[in-house]
Amino acid sequence: MLAFLTPFTGELAAIGAALIWAIASFVYTHLGQRLSPLTLNITKGSISIGLILLTFVVRQDALPQMDTGAVLRLVLSGAIGIGVGDTAFFACLNCIGARRALLLEALSPPLTAVLALIFLQEQLNVMAWAGISLTCLGVAWVVVEQEPDQSEGKFRPLRGMVYGLIAAFGQASGAVLSRAALSTTDISPLWSTLVRLSAGMLVLLVWISIQRQVWREFGRAFEQEFGVLRSPRILSITIGTAFAGTYLGIWLQQTALKYAPAGIAQSLVATSPLFVIPLSLWLGERVSPRAIVGVVLALGGIWLLFMQR
Repeated sequence: MLAFLTPFTGELAAIGAALIWAIASFVYTHLGQRLSPLTLNITKGSISIGLILLTFVVRQDALPQMDTGAVLRLVLSGAIGIGVGDTAFFACLNCIGARRALLLEALSPPLTAVLALIFLQEQLNVMAWAGISLTCLGVAWVVVEQEPDQSEGKFRPLRGMVYGLIAAFGQASGAVLSRAALSTTDISPLWSTLVRLSAGMLVLLVWISIQRQVWREFGRAFEQEFGVLRSPRILSITIGTAFAGTYLGIWLQQTALKYAPAGIAQSLVATSPLFVIPLSLWLGERVSPRAIVGVVLALGGIWLLFMQR
């Protein structure tokens, strides 16, 4: 996928994933009014796994020979990045709101670069570090400029910060583990997507089953919402968003991690908030000049990341 775009395959795949996730976030916001987070998460994950398996059937891709160590890294990547990281991020959202949670998420790219330097010996030059820093600064500036969170009733800053740091570390660790598996083997990004997503879903299901009361509540919620999912309109929107946001999004992310250094790939993937600006303008919402400045800063960082290759 995107192999013909070398030498910028990884960078372009990362930006593509960021764009897709920005669009998907708008749709998930509306779906979240009809479906609970657990039901939506399980549903979109299951649909995405089904789409990946269907892709293998259509392409007649047989199970490749995969190094056991690489598979274990991908399993850990999915368990930590998707299972633990995403769960912690959702908990962070509930504690401190989307704006602050996204600000903490901006710590993920530099953490990824540091972990890749320590464990993978991925050396980045000064221009790459400057690009990562400028991109993160621009994204953080855009996030801070967003409207203040409205749900202050359950504001728990200390717990939210802990969850946010766990989420950032989980995403960074997951990215480095994926990079370790993909950069040293012939495993395709789509197969790595299947392994990571399956591992993340398994962790989520285990976590839900341990919380028996949560499991009962989830069962009741899913039973109540099953009628909503039977609606052709809601079901088609859910399938379409799972196709774009999870199936294509994670596939592109894995492509980025295969062809670009982990820190650079994660920095570009984290630019989703930048794409919210033109989408907001298109929807008729007001965007402040300060937010535009943040976009310009991030674009400068992206330019540096491309130039250093």
